[in-house]
Amino acid sequence: MEYTNEILIKKSISEVIKKYNSTANLKHWQEGLVSTEHISGNPSELGAKMKLIFSFGKRKMEVIETVTKQQLPNELHVTYTTNGVRNIQENYFKVIENNATQWISKTECQPTSFKMSVMLFLMPSLFKKQTETYMSNFKNFVEQGISIG
Repeated sequence: MEYTNEILIKKSISEVIKKYNSTANLKHWQEGLVSTEHISGNPSELGAKMKLIFSFGKRKMEVIETVTKQQLPNELHVTYTTNGVRNIQENYFKVIENNATQWISKTECQPTSFKMSVMLFLMPSLFKKQTETYMSNFKNFVEQGISIG
């Protein structure tokens, strides 16, 4: 399953990338994030790996993030792998004007289990909605300093 989300952030691309590329800021916009752990490589550079632990009620989820392309400030591509699914995410950042940045996120969800294949088939909007929520949270954090934490 593939989908694309876009959001306009009313801040300069340098400010957007500075906040987006900071592991310390993830807790301010990624709902459910409990902790991060650097695994290998130089953070945010090609090949870098990080473990993210999420908690959604009683459900815990461990996700491995791998940077697959890094051409900041314009592109950052990552793969998120967890039980049952691999998400390939291509993030593009474009200057719209001096104080605005467009973030375009292209996501491909690849099920790696039968259960996730069924979920992707029955509830594809659930995954797109989660991405929209994260992007909206990030916009609010960058523009207004609003943290979900």
